[in-house]
This record gives sequence, C-alpha cells and structure tokens, in this order.
Amino acid sequence: MTYSSFEPRRFAERLGSWLDSRGPESDVVVSCRARLARNVEGFSFVSKLTPERAEELSAKLRPMLLDRRLDGETIWIAMQEATPLVRLLLRERHLATRDLAPSEATQKPAPGRAVAFGIDETVSVMINEEDHLRMQSISAGHSLMEAWERVRALDRSLESEVGFAVSERVGYLTGCPTNVGTGLRASVMLHLPALGMVRPELEKVFAAAQRTGLAVRGMYGEGSRAAGDLYQISNQITLGRSEDQLIADLEALVPAIATFERRVRETLLKERKRFLQDRVDRSRGRLASALSLPTEVALQHLSDLRLGCALGMVDKLDPHDLDALAVQVQRGHVQVLSGEPTPADALLEPSARDRQRASFLRGRFGK
Repeated sequence: MTYSSFEPRRFAERLGSWLDSRGPESDVVVSCRARLARNVEGFSFVSKLTPERAEELSAKLRPMLLDRRLDGETIWIAMQEATPLVRLLLRERHLATRDLAPSEATQKPAPGRAVAFGIDETVSVMINEEDHLRMQSISAGHSLMEAWERVRALDRSLESEVGFAVSERVGYLTGCPTNVGTGLRASVMLHLPALGMVRPELEKVFAAAQRTGLAVRGMYGEGSRAAGDLYQISNQITLGRSEDQLIADLEALVPAIATFERRVRETLLKERKRFLQDRVDRSRGRLASALSLPTEVALQHLSDLRLGCALGMVDKLDPHDLDALAVQVQRGHVQVLSGEPTPADALLEPSARDRQRASFLRGRFGK
C-alpha cells in the first residue's frame, strides 16, 4: 500500500490496537513498546549517508517490508511525499519521530526517509531515521514480552534476507553509542495521576528507575514533557546487557510502580474523596462546555476522568475511549477530525486548533 491510498481522516478515526484499555493492568500501564535499531552492511550510517545512497537503501528495503505484510498489509509512506499534516499524524501515533518526520512546512525531510506499518500499528519500521532501520512493536497494557517477541520475529526475518552491521565484540552497531550492543530500547507507558498529586512520592519512582539504570521521560520519549500524567520508562543503555536482562529490569520495576500508584489512589480515595470527586466532575464539565482548550489542558482533564473511571467515580465512560481521545486531541488529529479544509494541508494556528479541540470534545461530552 502506498501513500496515495493513505486517508488521513480514516487514519485519525481508527486507532491502533495498542490503545485497547483491556490490556493487562491497564488501569496503570497504558502500553509497552520494544524497539530495535539496525544498520545494513555496505551502507554508511545515516549521518554520513548521501541522498542517493539513502534512496537506494530505501528502495532496497521497501519490497522486503511490503512482502512481510505487517498486520496483514504494509502501509508505506515516503516522508518527502507526505504533507506536513500527515507527518504530524504519524508522530502523534508514535509511528515516526520529529527527526524522521518534521511537521514544519519549511523543513523538508531528507531523501530516502520513510515509515512502514500495519493497520493495527502493532509493528512499524522507520527507515533512515538515526539508523537505517528502527523496528518497533507496541502492545496494550502490561505486555512487554508480547511486544518484544513480535519485533524480534521481524528482526530475524529481515536479517535472513539482508546483512546487518554487527561486531563480534560489541554486538549490533548503531548511529548512537547508547544503542550499541543489542540495539534494544524497551519502554512502558504509565498513567500515574495519583503519584502526580503527591510529588514527593513521584520523585521516589524517578529515583528507583535511575538506580535500576532506567530513564523516565514524557509521553513522546526523549526530550518530551509529561502530559496527562503519562510517563514513559525505558532502558538507557544496551551495551553489555542481553535482551532478556533489559526486559527483566523493566518487568521487575513496572509492577512495583503500579502497586505504588494504586496504593496512593486508595489513600487519596479514603482521605480526600470529596476533593477527587470535585476534580473529576470539574474536568468532565470543562470538557463538555469549554470554547477553547490547549492540548495539555485537555490531556489533564482526560487524565482526571481516567482516574475517576479507575476509582468508580464516573458513570458511562469507557477508559478505552479516553485513551483514544488522548491521541485524537493532539493537534494534527484535531485538525483532520474537524473536517475544515485548509490549503495544501497547512497546519492551523494554535488558537484555531484550541477552538477546534474544544468543539470536538464538546461533541463527545456535551450530552
């Protein structure tokens, strides 16, 4: 499937299966991701790759990924052919990074850059980002092994057809030293609203992660801020550790954090129930009536409602719908779902998007 058959509105309406709130321990663990960095033998690393060689490599990898029919049928989008709005949509769905898919109209993506993914978005591949291949799998809830097994299967399948740059002494060679070795970056997305209300307790989580060699980041990984009480915990280095060890580090810490978050929720429910109920009700009312909402404000209100669902304070709301809305209130999705035409898919000004976001949410919560 090529870019010409990619429909932004249908894409924005139909979200990936990794947002299914019925995953294991989904009251706290939103999703898990396993990503592998690989480079192809015979080609310079991306930082030294000429435009001609980048396009040659992309053309070499494209039929391989199309043949593997990711999630049933591979969707391939070349970044130079994608509009700024489409590139922004891909970033908001964790299918591309800012480096691969800049959304600014004045910043054109480098030649040979592309993304391949399946309709359920459980498996995807970035081409010529920081490395020739960034393969990833995302799964719902606390299911890191499921994500790891999927991306490992794709890795082995591709390695049987194309040689990867590898050293017998250190392992897989990558564009960034922190990925040398296994090339694995495993991460877990956590919803921690109760700990966010008790900042000293949240700091304990950060400290515990750092002692284990893990990093705590915002919802879009390195360089991003936490929004909507969503935090991403991932390994920082891959050299000198096996894949099983890296996975085990996360698997040991995540249940402890989830238990800690639930304990704080129970304490708040017992000691500050009226405060929590008022906060949840205010957020629901704000989403139902606001005329303008910035992204981070909307995400915070949705976070409050997700907490309310977990504590039995909200009727007739499905956490799955809230998780979907947390993606659909992002600026690219809001613009597409509003249905208002813009010239050449140009991105709207923030104030116009804030009005569209509020209108979109009023349509969901106004009744």
